[in-house]
Amino acid sequence: MKHFDIAIAGELNLDLILYGLPDEMQLERELLADGFRATLGSSSAIVAHNASMLGARVAFTTKVGMDDFGRIALERLEQAGVDTSHAMRSTSMATGVTVLLPHGDRRHILTYPGTIAELSVADLDFDFLTQARHLHLSSLYLQRGLHDGLPGLLGRLKQAGLTVSLDTNDDPEDLWGSPLPEILPYVDVLLPNEDEICRMTNQPGLDDAIESLAARVPAIVVKRGRHGARVCERGRSVDVGPVTVTPVDTIGAGDSFDAGFLFAYICEKDLVTCARAGNIIGALSTQNSGGTEAFRDTIQRDSFLKKHQFFDL
Repeated sequence: MKHFDIAIAGELNLDLILYGLPDEMQLERELLADGFRATLGSSSAIVAHNASMLGARVAFTTKVGMDDFGRIALERLEQAGVDTSHAMRSTSMATGVTVLLPHGDRRHILTYPGTIAELSVADLDFDFLTQARHLHLSSLYLQRGLHDGLPGLLGRLKQAGLTVSLDTNDDPEDLWGSPLPEILPYVDVLLPNEDEICRMTNQPGLDDAIESLAARVPAIVVKRGRHGARVCERGRSVDVGPVTVTPVDTIGAGDSFDAGFLFAYICEKDLVTCARAGNIIGALSTQNSGGTEAFRDTIQRDSFLKKHQFFDL
C-alpha cells in the first residue's frame, strides 16, 4: 500500500491578482485597479492543493525562500492536507511571485522566478517519491533546475512502478526544446492546452499537433477551455464536452483540470471519464478568484461538486 496517491516536485509561489486595469497600460502613469486578491499560485501547487481538497493523498516537494511569501504558500498547502514535509528553504534566494492582470478572458502574466528555478533532481528524495503511485510535473520550462538529470529520475521512478503525467505549461522562450524530447518516453499522460500543443509541435492545428506526438505518448489530453477537452489514446481521439458556467476568474482553470483529471486517474477511471472530471474541476475553479479560492470555500465547492455529480462519475 502506497502512502500517497500523487507526488509532485514543483514550484511554489503566490499569485497577486489586480482586476480592472486597462488593456493598454501607459508608462509613467498610476493605473488604478478595481480589485485585488493574493492567492496560492504556481501550476504545481494549484494541482496539489485542489487534488488534495478532492480527497487525494498528495505529497509536494518544493523550494521556497526564507520569507513570508514562502511561509504563506506552504501554509495554504498544509491547510489543504498536502504533505510538505520535504519542502526546502533557500537562504540565498527569495520565493518567486507572479503578478496577474486579467483583461476578460486574456491576461498579462508577470513572474519573478526566484526559487522556482532552484529545485534540482539532487534535492529530491527518491525513496519519498516512490511512496506515491503517481508523479505529476508542471511548469517544465520554469523549473530549470530540474532539467539536469530529469530523464534519469523519471526512468527510475517508472521502474519503481509509478505512472507519470506532465503539464509543460508555457515556455517563456517559446523554444520547446530540452528536456521535453528526452522525458516524453517516460510520460503516461501529457496534459497541454490547445495553444501549447500546437506551439510545442510547431503545427498549425490541433489534429496535426496530436498526430505528431501520438506515437511518443500513450495518452494526450488537450484542454480546450470553453470547448472542453480532447482525449487521444492509442491513436483514437474523443472530444469531451465542457461544463458550461459563467466564469468569475479563469486563472488556474487548466491546473484545476489537471487536479480533477488526476483524481479520477488514481481512482482508475477511463481517460474520457478522467477528462469529464477535469472539466468539472476546471469549471469549479473559475467560480472564484485565482486557482484555489473556490476550493477553500467549502460551501461553494461541495455544492458545485454535488450539482455536477463529480463523485458519481
